[in-house]
Amino acid sequence: MNSVGDAVIRIGPALAIVVVILAILAVVINRAGRTGHTREVIVATVRATVQLAALAAVLGLVIQRAWAWAIFVVVMGCAAAWTSAGRITGRRASLRGSVYCLLPVALATIVIVATMVVIGVLPASGLAVIPTAGIMFGGAMNTASLAGRRAHDELRTRAGEVDAALSLGLLPRDARLEICREPAATALIPGIDQTRSVGLVTIPGAFVGMVLGGASTTAAAVMQLFVLISLLAVSSIAVVVTTEMVGRDVL
Repeated sequence: MNSVGDAVIRIGPALAIVVVILAILAVVINRAGRTGHTREVIVATVRATVQLAALAAVLGLVIQRAWAWAIFVVVMGCAAAWTSAGRITGRRASLRGSVYCLLPVALATIVIVATMVVIGVLPASGLAVIPTAGIMFGGAMNTASLAGRRAHDELRTRAGEVDAALSLGLLPRDARLEICREPAATALIPGIDQTRSVGLVTIPGAFVGMVLGGASTTAAAVMQLFVLISLLAVSSIAVVVTTEMVGRDVL
């Protein structure tokens, strides 16, 4: 193992045992607590293991070829949209829902990353674009999923208020947004708190990784600031667009 890896965590049989124990603990706690997510925890654990193994194998092949890493980024965005579509609707994602979810989950990230590459802020290389886009896709995906689920839950529990708003002459879109917009916006709270507490409560991985890789602490701090602010931007877009789409009853 190289010195950078050893400084973060020691990879070996002991680590493998710890990972297995933690996975089992997560499953047992969910089962005992009757959270309803036991199966999802198992599936998520297995998928993470398989997908990270595949990523390690594939990344070395695509990262040096522009067309290959561009396709890889598109696949990442589609996967994020598909995941959010299933979360928002509460059932298996449909092709229609996944296509709609490309708007809040993937479009803003692609536009922002492409713009940064064009103006020279971000190097036009897979090593730079793939992790940057991945972080932003992930943030937008999580925010869209939370916003969409919260909006639908609120509309179901307050259906009478929607009907009352319609009886007062509001358009269906306006009546639905009147009920679900504010609750859906709470999906931004984790991102806002993460940004507010950085350096005080959390020391993010990008910062640690850059420092261990030999970058100055100032460069690492600037990079981490970019990551956090970009996440706030794409997450804000995801909340607004997702809520609008739920209000229009297209998601």
